[in-house]
Amino acid sequence: MNDHGRLDSLGRLEDLPQEYRDELTRRNLVPLWPGLRALLPPKVPGRATQPTHWPYSGLRPLLLQAGELTPIEKAERRVLVLANPGHGLENMKVSPAIYLGMQLLLPGETAPTHRHTPNAVRMVVEGKGAFTTVDGEKCPMERGDLILTPSGMWHEHAHDGTEPVIWLDVLDIPLVYYAEASYVIEGPSQEARPGHGERAYARGGVVPSADFERSTKPYPMMRYPWADARAALVSLAADRPDLDAVQVTYVNPETGKDVENNLGFHALMLRPGQDLRLPVRSPSCVFHVIEGRVDAVIGSSEFALDEADTCCAPGYTEVRLRNRQKAEPSFVFLADESPLHRKIGVYENRG
Repeated sequence: MNDHGRLDSLGRLEDLPQEYRDELTRRNLVPLWPGLRALLPPKVPGRATQPTHWPYSGLRPLLLQAGELTPIEKAERRVLVLANPGHGLENMKVSPAIYLGMQLLLPGETAPTHRHTPNAVRMVVEGKGAFTTVDGEKCPMERGDLILTPSGMWHEHAHDGTEPVIWLDVLDIPLVYYAEASYVIEGPSQEARPGHGERAYARGGVVPSADFERSTKPYPMMRYPWADARAALVSLAADRPDLDAVQVTYVNPETGKDVENNLGFHALMLRPGQDLRLPVRSPSCVFHVIEGRVDAVIGSSEFALDEADTCCAPGYTEVRLRNRQKAEPSFVFLADESPLHRKIGVYENRG
């Protein structure tokens, strides 16, 4: 019997006598074989994650309207969640391990101090004048900046500018919630301390040291300015004209490892008019356009992404990104589940 025939030969739940099934239920038992192929499908895993596109042009007015309808005091965090229909909108996740939310802070508002078990990052979408204070470090928020708020660290947002500031939240809430470990603790406002990680670690290849001893802080750098990441991509593209994918990964400058525990973050530059096929990998991935216009072909779905648009791709799915700009590069922020997949030993790159 070939593999296909063996897979089809498994018994069904309906084949079992009702009396036997009732007795299993009374004893909190479940027969494995009827559902075995749902748990272990052949060759490619089952995926609830659907390719989904969230155009910023439709999202932004609704977020600004939320600012009119709900004061920050009643919202604490004024966020619209980007939910993947494949997982059910009520579950508020974009993939098995990724939560996305678009957050608004208006001039004069403060989102109070708290800390929580899920890891978070902020990718700033528009505006200036707001800042996030993380573990006492004041991080200005400018378009394209990546700001960390790792698990367990106090953080708050405030705005002393004159225009709305909007950013994309990326958290591992679905994973932490699944582990029954998700909670928050409120705290007092923080006093900003001197020092900025992005200044101390401003140049690749050198790191600060005191008495020749390297820092042992788990998160020595909280803010990754877009100006620096963009310059790194442009420099890499100029230095390596032969390079197909011009991409950088956000890392801990002391260890070289991913900046947070479970999710990975990257920035990609598409040369003018470039059509790039990404490798087929196991983790789900999120794409957010920082600058430019990009067509994303995800399996059989195709999305025309404008600046500040966001979309997602399930794992084990072919993805092509095409720069619609013929004379200028486009820049894309990526978030994926690759650190998690590597930790649990399921990461695959099928090329």
